[in-house]
Amino acid sequence: MQIYEELVARGLIAQVTNEEEIKKMVNEGKAVFYIGFDPTADSLHVGHFMALCLMKRLQMAGNKPIALIGGGTGMIGDPSGRSDMRTMMTPEIIQHNCDCFKKQMSRFIDFSEGKALMVNNAEWLLELNYIDFLREVGPHFSVNNMLRAECYKQRMEKGLSFLEFNYMIMQSFDFYELFQRYGCNMQFGGDDQWSNMLGGTELIRRKLGKDAHAMTITLLLNSEGKKMGKTQSGAVWLDPNKTSPFEFYQYWRNIADADVLKCLRMLTFLPIEQIDEMDRWEGSQLNKAKEILAYELTSLVHGEEEAAKAQEGARALFESGGNTANMPTYQLTDEDFTDGAIDVLGVLQKSGLCASRSEARRNVEQGGVSVDGNAVKDIKAVFSKDQFAGEGLVFKRGKKNFMKVIAK
Repeated sequence: MQIYEELVARGLIAQVTNEEEIKKMVNEGKAVFYIGFDPTADSLHVGHFMALCLMKRLQMAGNKPIALIGGGTGMIGDPSGRSDMRTMMTPEIIQHNCDCFKKQMSRFIDFSEGKALMVNNAEWLLELNYIDFLREVGPHFSVNNMLRAECYKQRMEKGLSFLEFNYMIMQSFDFYELFQRYGCNMQFGGDDQWSNMLGGTELIRRKLGKDAHAMTITLLLNSEGKKMGKTQSGAVWLDPNKTSPFEFYQYWRNIADADVLKCLRMLTFLPIEQIDEMDRWEGSQLNKAKEILAYELTSLVHGEEEAAKAQEGARALFESGGNTANMPTYQLTDEDFTDGAIDVLGVLQKSGLCASRSEARRNVEQGGVSVDGNAVKDIKAVFSKDQFAGEGLVFKRGKKNFMKVIAK
Protein backbone atom coordinates (compact mmCIF):
# COMPACT_ATOMS: atom_id res chain seq x y z
CA MET A 1 0.00 0.00 0.00
CA GLN A 2 1.46 3.35 -1.04
CA ILE A 3 1.26 6.47 1.09
CA TYR A 4 -1.75 8.08 -0.62
CA GLU A 5 -3.76 4.86 -0.39
CA GLU A 6 -2.78 4.60 3.27
CA LEU A 7 -4.00 8.13 3.95
CA VAL A 8 -7.33 7.18 2.37
CA ALA A 9 -7.52 3.94 4.40
CA ARG A 10 -6.85 5.88 7.60
CA GLY A 11 -9.69 8.31 6.81
CA LEU A 12 -7.42 11.33 6.71
CA ILE A 13 -8.34 12.90 3.37
CA ALA A 14 -11.39 15.15 3.08
CA GLN A 15 -11.12 17.14 -0.17
CA VAL A 16 -8.56 17.35 -2.99
CA THR A 17 -8.25 19.58 -6.05
CA ASN A 18 -6.97 16.88 -8.45
CA GLU A 19 -6.84 13.42 -6.92
CA GLU A 20 -4.92 11.64 -9.68
CA GLU A 21 -2.21 14.29 -9.83
CA ILE A 22 -1.90 14.55 -6.04
CA LYS A 23 -1.79 10.76 -5.69
CA LYS A 24 1.02 10.56 -8.25
CA MET A 25 3.08 13.34 -6.62
CA VAL A 26 2.71 12.04 -3.09
CA ASN A 27 3.39 8.40 -3.95
CA GLU A 28 6.50 9.34 -5.94
CA GLY A 29 7.82 11.59 -3.15
CA LYS A 30 7.63 14.71 -5.32
CA ALA A 31 5.33 16.79 -3.15
CA VAL A 32 6.82 19.92 -1.59
CA PHE A 33 3.92 20.75 0.68
CA TYR A 34 3.15 23.21 3.41
CA ILE A 35 0.86 23.42 6.40
CA GLY A 36 0.35 26.72 8.20
CA PHE A 37 0.39 27.24 11.96
CA ASP A 38 -0.72 30.55 13.43
CA PRO A 39 1.23 31.30 16.65
CA THR A 40 -1.78 32.15 18.82
CA ALA A 41 -0.23 30.48 21.92
CA ASP A 42 3.19 29.39 23.17
CA SER A 43 2.37 25.72 22.58
CA LEU A 44 0.81 23.54 19.93
CA HIS A 45 -2.24 21.54 21.01
CA VAL A 46 -4.17 18.43 20.02
CA GLY A 47 -5.87 20.43 17.26
CA HIS A 48 -2.47 20.60 15.52
CA PHE A 49 -1.64 16.99 16.24
CA MET A 50 -3.12 15.43 13.10
CA ALA A 51 -1.35 17.96 10.87
CA LEU A 52 1.99 17.12 12.50
CA CYS A 53 1.36 13.39 12.09
CA LEU A 54 0.48 13.92 8.42
CA MET A 55 3.69 15.86 7.86
CA LYS A 56 5.65 13.04 9.48
CA ARG A 57 3.93 10.38 7.36
CA LEU A 58 4.54 12.24 4.10
CA GLN A 59 8.16 13.02 4.98
CA MET A 60 8.77 9.32 5.73
CA ALA A 61 7.49 8.63 2.20
CA GLY A 62 10.09 10.97 0.68
CA ASN A 63 8.09 14.19 0.41
CA LYS A 64 9.35 17.54 1.72
CA PRO A 65 7.31 19.41 4.34
CA ILE A 66 7.35 23.14 4.94
CA ALA A 67 6.04 24.27 8.32
CA LEU A 68 4.80 27.80 7.73
CA ILE A 69 4.63 29.83 10.92
CA GLY A 70 2.17 32.70 10.65
CA GLY A 71 4.26 35.50 12.12
CA GLY A 72 2.57 37.85 9.65
CA THR A 73 -0.95 36.43 9.43
CA GLY A 74 -0.86 36.04 13.23
CA MET A 75 -1.03 39.82 13.43
CA ILE A 76 -4.44 39.67 11.73
CA GLY A 77 -6.01 36.42 12.97
CA ASP A 78 -7.84 33.67 11.13
CA PRO A 79 -11.65 34.09 11.32
CA SER A 80 -12.26 30.42 10.40
CA GLY A 81 -14.46 28.73 12.99
CA ARG A 82 -14.57 31.89 15.11
CA SER A 83 -17.63 33.71 16.39
CA ASP A 84 -15.52 36.60 17.74
CA MET A 85 -12.38 38.49 16.76
CA ARG A 86 -9.03 37.16 17.99
CA THR A 87 -7.00 39.15 20.49
CA MET A 88 -4.21 41.14 18.84
CA MET A 89 -0.69 40.01 19.77
CA THR A 90 2.55 42.00 19.97
CA PRO A 91 5.49 41.10 17.67
CA GLU A 92 7.45 39.94 20.73
CA ILE A 93 4.74 37.46 21.80
CA ILE A 94 4.40 36.18 18.23
CA GLN A 95 8.17 35.57 17.99
CA HIS A 96 8.23 33.77 21.35
CA ASN A 97 5.36 31.53 20.24
CA CYS A 98 7.12 30.78 16.93
CA ASP A 99 10.26 29.69 18.80
CA CYS A 100 8.20 27.35 21.02
CA PHE A 101 6.50 25.82 17.96
CA LYS A 102 9.77 24.88 16.28
CA LYS A 103 11.00 23.03 19.35
CA GLN A 104 7.78 20.99 19.56
CA MET A 105 7.61 20.32 15.82
CA SER A 106 11.11 18.86 15.85
CA ARG A 107 9.71 15.83 17.66
CA PHE A 108 7.71 15.01 14.54
CA ILE A 109 9.62 16.51 11.61
CA ASP A 110 13.27 16.04 10.63
CA PHE A 111 14.59 19.51 9.75
CA SER A 112 18.16 18.33 9.13
CA GLU A 113 19.97 18.54 5.78
CA GLY A 114 17.17 20.35 3.99
CA LYS A 115 14.69 17.51 4.55
CA ALA A 116 12.14 20.04 5.77
CA LEU A 117 11.83 23.79 6.16
CA MET A 118 10.39 26.09 8.77
CA VAL A 119 9.44 29.44 7.27
CA ASN A 120 7.85 32.53 8.80
CA ASN A 121 5.46 34.45 6.54
CA ALA A 122 6.47 37.65 8.30
CA GLU A 123 9.43 37.59 5.86
CA TRP A 124 7.24 38.77 3.00
CA LEU A 125 3.97 39.98 4.55
CA LEU A 126 5.50 42.63 6.82
CA GLU A 127 7.41 44.18 3.94
CA LEU A 128 4.44 44.53 1.58
CA ASN A 129 3.64 47.90 0.05
CA TYR A 130 -0.11 48.31 0.38
CA ILE A 131 -0.70 50.03 -2.98
CA ASP A 132 1.50 47.59 -4.87
CA PHE A 133 -0.22 44.66 -3.16
CA LEU A 134 -3.68 45.94 -4.08
CA ARG A 135 -2.65 46.37 -7.72
CA GLU A 136 -0.86 43.02 -8.01
CA VAL A 137 -3.14 40.73 -6.00
CA GLY A 138 -6.47 42.51 -5.48
CA PRO A 139 -7.81 42.08 -9.04
CA HIS A 140 -7.62 38.29 -8.73
CA PHE A 141 -10.14 38.04 -5.86
CA SER A 142 -13.91 38.37 -6.15
CA VAL A 143 -15.54 39.87 -3.07
CA ASN A 144 -18.75 37.99 -3.92
CA ASN A 145 -16.91 34.66 -3.89
CA MET A 146 -15.08 35.52 -0.69
CA LEU A 147 -18.30 36.31 1.14
CA ARG A 148 -19.70 32.90 0.20
CA ALA A 149 -16.75 31.16 1.91
CA GLU A 150 -17.61 29.19 5.07
CA CYS A 151 -14.80 30.86 7.03
CA TYR A 152 -16.59 34.22 6.71
CA LYS A 153 -20.23 33.22 7.09
CA GLN A 154 -20.16 32.79 10.88
CA ARG A 155 -18.38 36.10 11.38
CA MET A 156 -20.76 37.97 9.07
CA GLU A 157 -23.56 37.49 11.59
CA LYS A 158 -21.70 39.34 14.36
CA GLY A 159 -19.66 41.63 12.15
CA LEU A 160 -16.62 40.79 10.06
CA SER A 161 -13.88 43.40 10.34
CA PHE A 162 -11.91 44.52 7.29
CA LEU A 163 -8.80 43.32 9.13
CA GLU A 164 -10.11 39.73 9.20
CA PHE A 165 -11.51 40.00 5.69
CA ASN A 166 -7.92 40.24 4.44
CA TYR A 167 -6.98 36.86 5.91
CA MET A 168 -7.94 34.78 2.87
CA ILE A 169 -5.87 37.01 0.60
CA MET A 170 -2.90 36.80 3.00
CA GLN A 171 -3.06 32.99 3.09
CA SER A 172 -3.38 32.80 -0.69
CA PHE A 173 -0.39 35.10 -1.05
CA ASP A 174 1.59 32.77 1.26
CA PHE A 175 1.06 29.87 -1.15
CA TYR A 176 2.05 32.11 -4.07
CA GLU A 177 5.29 33.14 -2.32
CA LEU A 178 6.17 29.60 -1.21
CA PHE A 179 5.56 28.34 -4.75
CA GLN A 180 8.05 30.85 -6.14
CA ARG A 181 10.64 30.74 -3.35
CA TYR A 182 10.76 27.03 -2.49
CA GLY A 183 8.95 25.20 -5.29
CA CYS A 184 6.05 24.43 -2.94
CA ASN A 185 3.47 22.68 -5.12
CA MET A 186 0.88 21.61 -2.56
CA GLN A 187 -0.93 22.94 0.51
CA PHE A 188 -2.51 20.83 3.24
CA GLY A 189 -4.84 22.04 5.97
CA GLY A 190 -7.96 21.42 7.97
CA ASP A 191 -11.22 20.98 6.10
CA ASP A 192 -12.39 24.38 7.38
CA GLN A 193 -9.54 25.98 5.35
CA TRP A 194 -10.77 24.80 1.93
CA SER A 195 -11.85 28.23 0.64
CA ASN A 196 -8.57 29.86 1.69
CA MET A 197 -6.57 27.07 0.04
CA LEU A 198 -8.46 27.31 -3.24
CA GLY A 199 -7.72 31.04 -3.21
CA GLY A 200 -4.01 30.18 -3.23
CA THR A 201 -4.19 27.70 -6.10
CA GLU A 202 -6.23 30.19 -8.13
CA LEU A 203 -3.79 33.05 -7.45
CA ILE A 204 -0.87 30.90 -8.64
CA ARG A 205 -2.79 29.91 -11.77
CA ARG A 206 -3.79 33.50 -12.59
CA LYS A 207 -0.42 35.11 -11.83
CA LEU A 208 1.97 32.41 -13.03
CA GLY A 209 -0.10 30.22 -15.33
CA LYS A 210 0.95 27.11 -13.36
CA ASP A 211 -0.86 24.43 -11.38
CA ALA A 212 -0.62 23.99 -7.63
CA HIS A 213 -2.67 21.64 -5.50
CA ALA A 214 -4.59 21.55 -2.24
CA MET A 215 -5.79 18.78 0.05
CA THR A 216 -7.73 19.09 3.27
CA ILE A 217 -7.42 16.80 6.25
CA THR A 218 -10.49 15.38 7.95
CA LEU A 219 -11.22 17.33 11.13
CA LEU A 220 -10.69 15.34 14.32
CA LEU A 221 -14.24 15.11 15.67
CA ASN A 222 -15.64 12.81 18.32
CA SER A 223 -18.75 10.64 17.87
CA GLU A 224 -20.89 13.63 18.92
CA GLY A 225 -19.48 15.80 16.13
CA LYS A 226 -17.42 18.02 18.46
CA LYS A 227 -13.75 18.87 17.94
CA MET A 228 -11.48 16.68 20.04
CA GLY A 229 -8.72 18.07 22.21
CA LYS A 230 -10.79 20.07 24.68
CA THR A 231 -11.39 19.37 28.37
CA GLN A 232 -13.26 21.21 31.10
CA SER A 233 -10.05 23.07 31.94
CA GLY A 234 -9.32 24.00 28.30
CA ALA A 235 -7.15 22.73 25.46
CA VAL A 236 -4.99 19.60 25.62
CA TRP A 237 -1.52 21.05 24.98
CA LEU A 238 1.63 19.37 23.68
CA ASP A 239 3.76 21.36 26.16
CA PRO A 240 4.28 19.18 29.27
CA ASN A 241 4.18 22.31 31.47
CA LYS A 242 0.66 23.07 30.26
CA THR A 243 -0.69 19.51 30.02
CA SER A 244 1.40 16.95 31.87
CA PRO A 245 2.27 13.65 30.13
CA PHE A 246 -0.05 11.91 32.61
CA GLU A 247 -2.95 14.24 31.79
CA PHE A 248 -2.22 13.84 28.08
CA TYR A 249 -2.23 10.05 28.44
CA GLN A 250 -5.45 10.13 30.48
CA TYR A 251 -7.20 12.27 27.87
CA TRP A 252 -6.76 9.55 25.23
CA ARG A 253 -7.29 6.71 27.70
CA ASN A 254 -10.71 8.12 28.55
CA ILE A 255 -12.14 8.84 25.09
CA ALA A 256 -15.46 7.24 24.12
CA ASP A 257 -15.54 3.66 22.87
CA ALA A 258 -16.94 4.89 19.54
CA ASP A 259 -13.85 7.08 18.93
CA VAL A 260 -10.92 4.82 19.78
CA LEU A 261 -10.55 2.96 16.45
CA LYS A 262 -10.87 6.18 14.46
CA CYS A 263 -8.14 7.83 16.56
CA LEU A 264 -5.87 4.80 16.22
CA ARG A 265 -6.20 5.01 12.42
CA MET A 266 -5.82 8.76 12.09
CA LEU A 267 -3.18 9.52 14.70
CA THR A 268 -0.95 6.52 15.35
CA PHE A 269 1.72 4.92 13.17
CA LEU A 270 0.61 1.37 13.96
CA PRO A 271 0.16 -0.77 10.83
CA ILE A 272 -3.31 -0.36 9.37
CA GLU A 273 -3.69 -4.17 9.34
CA GLN A 274 -3.15 -4.30 13.11
CA ILE A 275 -5.80 -1.64 13.65
CA ASP A 276 -8.22 -3.43 11.33
CA GLU A 277 -7.87 -6.49 13.57
CA MET A 278 -9.02 -4.36 16.52
CA ASP A 279 -12.30 -3.68 14.69
CA ARG A 280 -13.48 -6.99 16.11
CA TRP A 281 -12.68 -5.99 19.68
CA GLU A 282 -15.49 -5.22 22.09
CA GLY A 283 -16.18 -4.83 25.80
CA SER A 284 -13.04 -4.90 27.94
CA GLN A 285 -10.90 -5.25 24.80
CA LEU A 286 -11.77 -1.65 23.94
CA ASN A 287 -10.07 -0.58 27.16
CA LYS A 288 -6.95 -2.32 25.91
CA ALA A 289 -7.29 -0.44 22.61
CA LYS A 290 -7.54 2.85 24.54
CA GLU A 291 -4.37 1.98 26.47
CA ILE A 292 -2.57 1.32 23.20
CA LEU A 293 -3.82 4.62 21.76
CA ALA A 294 -2.85 6.61 24.86
CA TYR A 295 0.60 5.04 25.04
CA GLU A 296 1.36 5.52 21.33
CA LEU A 297 0.32 9.19 21.28
CA THR A 298 2.03 10.05 24.58
CA SER A 299 5.20 8.40 23.29
CA LEU A 300 5.01 10.44 20.08
CA VAL A 301 4.69 13.73 21.94
CA HIS A 302 6.67 13.15 25.14
CA GLY A 303 8.87 10.12 24.46
CA GLU A 304 8.67 6.46 25.51
CA GLU A 305 9.94 7.04 29.05
CA GLU A 306 7.22 9.56 29.88
CA ALA A 307 4.60 7.38 28.16
CA ALA A 308 5.63 4.40 30.32
CA LYS A 309 5.46 6.52 33.48
CA ALA A 310 2.02 7.84 32.54
CA GLN A 311 0.78 4.32 31.85
CA GLU A 312 2.07 3.06 35.20
CA GLY A 313 0.48 5.99 36.98
CA ALA A 314 -2.85 5.40 35.27
CA ARG A 315 -2.82 1.68 36.05
CA ALA A 316 -2.08 2.46 39.68
CA LEU A 317 -5.49 4.09 39.88
CA PHE A 318 -7.34 0.98 38.74
CA GLU A 319 -5.11 -2.01 39.42
CA SER A 320 -3.38 -3.31 42.51
CA GLY A 321 0.38 -3.19 42.34
CA GLY A 322 0.51 -0.10 40.12
CA ASN A 323 3.25 2.49 40.56
CA THR A 324 1.76 5.50 42.36
CA ALA A 325 5.09 7.33 42.03
CA ASN A 326 4.12 8.29 38.49
CA MET A 327 0.71 9.67 39.42
CA PRO A 328 0.25 13.47 39.22
CA THR A 329 1.15 14.89 42.61
CA TYR A 330 0.35 18.05 44.55
CA GLN A 331 2.35 19.04 47.62
CA LEU A 332 0.68 20.91 50.47
CA THR A 333 2.75 23.43 52.43
CA ASP A 334 2.66 24.34 56.14
CA GLU A 335 0.58 27.41 55.27
CA ASP A 336 -2.18 25.17 53.91
CA PHE A 337 -2.86 23.67 57.35
CA THR A 338 -4.72 25.21 60.28
CA ASP A 339 -3.84 23.66 63.61
CA GLY A 340 -2.24 20.77 61.73
CA ALA A 341 -5.32 19.92 59.66
CA ILE A 342 -7.03 20.79 56.35
CA ASP A 343 -10.60 20.16 55.25
CA VAL A 344 -11.56 18.16 52.17
CA LEU A 345 -12.81 21.25 50.31
CA GLY A 346 -9.45 22.93 50.80
CA VAL A 347 -7.55 19.93 49.42
CA LEU A 348 -9.79 19.73 46.35
CA GLN A 349 -9.38 23.42 45.60
CA LYS A 350 -5.64 23.73 46.29
CA SER A 351 -4.76 20.60 44.32
CA GLY A 352 -6.67 21.88 41.29
CA LEU A 353 -9.23 19.08 41.29
CA CYS A 354 -11.90 21.76 41.77
CA ALA A 355 -11.76 25.39 40.71
CA SER A 356 -13.34 26.70 43.93
CA ARG A 357 -14.59 25.64 47.35
CA SER A 358 -18.17 25.92 46.15
CA GLU A 359 -17.46 23.53 43.28
CA ALA A 360 -15.70 21.22 45.73
CA ARG A 361 -18.73 21.34 48.03
CA ARG A 362 -21.06 20.33 45.18
CA ASN A 363 -18.85 17.42 44.22
CA VAL A 364 -18.68 16.09 47.78
CA GLU A 365 -22.43 16.49 48.35
CA GLN A 366 -23.15 14.65 45.07
CA GLY A 367 -20.96 11.72 46.07
CA GLY A 368 -18.28 12.41 43.46
CA VAL A 369 -15.25 12.47 45.77
CA SER A 370 -13.21 9.67 47.27
CA VAL A 371 -9.92 9.42 49.16
CA ASP A 372 -7.81 6.28 48.77
CA GLY A 373 -10.87 4.56 47.33
CA ASN A 374 -13.23 5.53 50.18
CA ALA A 375 -16.15 7.85 49.40
CA VAL A 376 -16.19 11.17 51.24
CA LYS A 377 -19.68 12.63 51.68
CA ASP A 378 -19.10 14.98 54.62
CA ILE A 379 -18.12 18.50 53.48
CA LYS A 380 -16.58 19.07 56.95
CA ALA A 381 -14.24 16.07 56.72
CA VAL A 382 -10.69 17.01 57.76
CA PHE A 383 -7.28 15.40 57.34
CA SER A 384 -4.26 15.79 59.56
CA LYS A 385 -0.86 16.67 58.16
CA ASP A 386 0.46 13.26 59.22
CA GLN A 387 -1.99 11.55 56.83
CA PHE A 388 -0.23 13.17 53.87
CA ALA A 389 3.22 11.92 54.90
CA GLY A 390 5.04 9.24 52.90
CA GLU A 391 2.94 8.09 49.95
CA GLY A 392 0.23 10.65 50.75
CA LEU A 393 -3.45 10.27 49.89
CA VAL A 394 -5.05 9.79 46.46
CA PHE A 395 -8.01 12.12 45.95
CA LYS A 396 -10.48 11.33 43.18
CA ARG A 397 -13.14 13.64 41.71
CA GLY A 398 -15.60 12.00 39.36
CA LYS A 399 -14.49 8.99 37.38
CA LYS A 400 -11.38 10.36 35.69
CA ASN A 401 -9.74 13.06 37.82
CA PHE A 402 -7.07 11.94 40.29
CA MET A 403 -4.37 13.60 42.35
CA LYS A 404 -1.90 12.21 44.85
CA VAL A 405 -1.61 14.77 47.64
CA ILE A 406 1.45 14.85 49.90
CA ALA A 407 2.87 17.20 52.50
CA LYS A 408 6.40 18.12 53.55
